[in-house]
Amino acid sequence: MSGNTATQPHARSCTFTRAAKELGLKRSEFDLAVHLGQIKTVPDEGGGGRRVTRTELDRLRAAPGYPRTLRASVEAVGTGEAAAVMGVAPSRFTRLARLGLVVPVTFYLNRYRAVVWLYLADELRRFADDKDNAPLLTGRAPEAMREQVAAGLDLRPRNWRGRHLGFLLRQADGPWQRAAALASLLAPAQVAEIVKDPCERAHLNRFRPAPPAHAAPGSPAAHVIEKIMTADGPDEIDWLRCDLTQTLDEARAHEPAPRPAPVEARAHEPAPRPSPRPKPKPKSKPDPVTPRPAVAGQPADRPQRARSGLLGWLRRRSA
Repeated sequence: MSGNTATQPHARSCTFTRAAKELGLKRSEFDLAVHLGQIKTVPDEGGGGRRVTRTELDRLRAAPGYPRTLRASVEAVGTGEAAAVMGVAPSRFTRLARLGLVVPVTFYLNRYRAVVWLYLADELRRFADDKDNAPLLTGRAPEAMREQVAAGLDLRPRNWRGRHLGFLLRQADGPWQRAAALASLLAPAQVAEIVKDPCERAHLNRFRPAPPAHAAPGSPAAHVIEKIMTADGPDEIDWLRCDLTQTLDEARAHEPAPRPAPVEARAHEPAPRPSPRPKPKPKSKPDPVTPRPAVAGQPADRPQRARSGLLGWLRRRSA
């Protein structure tokens, strides 16, 4: 009976890999759908990560146009395909992206460690179909926009961080997890200024989300990913710090961070009893010394000489 009860939660849900297969999605498409909130997930009661319920799978399969509409909603394209979707030159699309008018949904590093941004094709189509955006797609770009691009403005990393933070906050199960999501986009020095308690920093690190792209720790690729994930604009840093401070107050009120027992409590603990010292062994009496026999050509021991002299004196006296 207990064995059946233990397996029931997993029988009602499945892993991401299994869910992607049942939905007919590539794993990257499935992860993106979760990221966008199109597929709802639940925590694994056994502590093994998040899972997808059978009810959620049934809901997705019953949606109109499945699986075509689901697959189309997670179609992500690079710069060349994105420009073709919007009907503009790649250079114009790059300018629009750098100015933040279209927002990347994810990224990866190619073999040269260059950042490749990906965009949702469905969002690009809606942008191109909006009549208000027509001046941005044809003709000469406004001078202010051209000056911003020439000055090096690139809002792609920042806009992606904002989108990624929304995903992390949707997946968070409590205030400490939400605080860890905010802290993951700040430099360690910024976090240390706000979270001065080392126990709280250690607790935050327990919930720190993994980076979206994988790279060996300390490698050049890892440094590129870290730079993308770290807020760099003063206003972006300010609002992240403000939100982190507020969320930490909520987390402390909800459940204080665990910490070791205070020194005073340890001082009142009974001291361990010293182990009994072994009693010293009684000194043994020295073995009796056997007189050494005289050897020819060597003097005998002194007691033997004294005894032989006394006997000779007595003999002479009695004679």
